[in-house]
Amino acid sequence: MLGEQLREVVDELYRRDSRRILATLIRLLGDFDLAEEAMHEAFFIAVERWQRDGIPSNPRAWLVSTGRFKAIDLLRRHARFDHAQADLIMLVPSDDDPGDEALLGDDRLRLIFTCCHPALAADVQVPLTLREVCGLSTEQIANAFVQRPATIAQRIVRAKAKIRDAGIAYQVPEQAELAERLDSVLRVIYLVFNEGYSASSGEAVVRRELCDEAIRLGRLLLQLLPAPQVTGLLALMLLQASRQAARSDLDGNLVLLDQQDRRLWNHQQIAEGCQLAEQALRAGPAGIYSLQAAIAALHAEALRPEDTDWAQIIGLYDVLQRHWPSPVIELNRAAALARRDGPQAGLVLIEALLQRGELLDYHLAHAACAELHGQLGQTEQARAAWQRALILTQQGPERRYIEQRLGDLQGR
Repeated sequence: MLGEQLREVVDELYRRDSRRILATLIRLLGDFDLAEEAMHEAFFIAVERWQRDGIPSNPRAWLVSTGRFKAIDLLRRHARFDHAQADLIMLVPSDDDPGDEALLGDDRLRLIFTCCHPALAADVQVPLTLREVCGLSTEQIANAFVQRPATIAQRIVRAKAKIRDAGIAYQVPEQAELAERLDSVLRVIYLVFNEGYSASSGEAVVRRELCDEAIRLGRLLLQLLPAPQVTGLLALMLLQASRQAARSDLDGNLVLLDQQDRRLWNHQQIAEGCQLAEQALRAGPAGIYSLQAAIAALHAEALRPEDTDWAQIIGLYDVLQRHWPSPVIELNRAAALARRDGPQAGLVLIEALLQRGELLDYHLAHAACAELHGQLGQTEQARAAWQRALILTQQGPERRYIEQRLGDLQGR
């Protein structure tokens, strides 16, 4: 094979399988940084060896084995050779084929649970997962969260040190603690998705990449650990992502759900999301992501805004509020109630929420209040609520939308 062709093959292997190989090397070596260095060494060696000997029948297993033994050379080179650790590496059973698909799946699952371990701070779990599981560079993660690459790199280094020093096990938790640990994993994946979907920071391309990575993680997790909660989260992300192309106009201005061109929605994602949402609910018991996915499915299935089944949506919010009480869920339920029973019915509930003080700093609560005051012809109250929402809003598209609504009130 010509050198250029071989490099293309190796590049494709790296793109497709490097995170799987890394996960297995972390299991074998017990060290994130050593595993990553060993993996890169293995790919470098592959270009030379395969040119001479040809591509092995199982390239992934070859890369894992080469990386495993290369790690010993790396330890020697760095003058920190530990005989016990080297012996441990050498004694990995030869029949424990590191290229076996089942083992690779287990290794990836272990890596996800390690990166999302509850002993790690929440602001560390997300960048660590993006770096180690998804393979995003430090610069990509920093761009997504509008932070300095050095800050992100520092967090990742601290997280790896915490995993090492605290002796965090590189394993899928036992059944007794799986539910709690799975909740942490799902929360991190949804945080990744929301950071991309909310358009709160970073370039549009990077935000789309975050959404895509979260959905890819959701698919991977469902493949490795089929559970109703995982199915529900993947359904929710697909249904929300299906509206991405219609959420802003050509100038980048925000387009609300009722004004969106539904022909721009991704109907393939909608079909898959609706099927998964139904599957999650049938598998039961209904989880927080499954119920939110069911609400998103009702929005997605309505051909026109006026076709939306608001009664069923309110019922689903009732279930959410009963089991996972939250002022944001109350706010969403009040907005749905306003669509079914009129603006006054929703306004009473939202003003009561604001009076309780829980959502005073939440711009969407004031925006919802402003919208309903406007529908009731209460211009001054609407203006005051829009102004409060504007003060609390940092996102460019939302600020422009609120400024436009305030401008519409000027002539009244």
